[in-house]
Amino acid sequence: MDARCDDMFGDLPDRLRPFVRDGRITVLPARRAARLLLLDRVVQAFEPGRRYKEAAVNEILKTLYDDHVTLRRYLVDEDLMSRTPDGTYWRSGGSVPVS
Repeated sequence: MDARCDDMFGDLPDRLRPFVRDGRITVLPARRAARLLLLDRVVQAFEPGRRYKEAAVNEILKTLYDDHVTLRRYLVDEDLMSRTPDGTYWRSGGSVPVS
């Protein structure tokens, strides 16, 4: 697992806390605004500019949520990740932390 995943949910805003327990997503928010905030946290696990095979994406997402397929689909549907027809993924959105 990428070191980025280690504490991605450590400082969650109060409105996202009900959806995460012990560093894993328990349920995706029904409201799009909250879901987008949570998805932005998830996409931080992926390094900008790096290409990932689908299997690598799945392994990272499985550490965060049981239904990794739905999580992957949301990331693509919300333009946080993009993919090629052959199954290569890359981060195409999300916030970028500034040090």
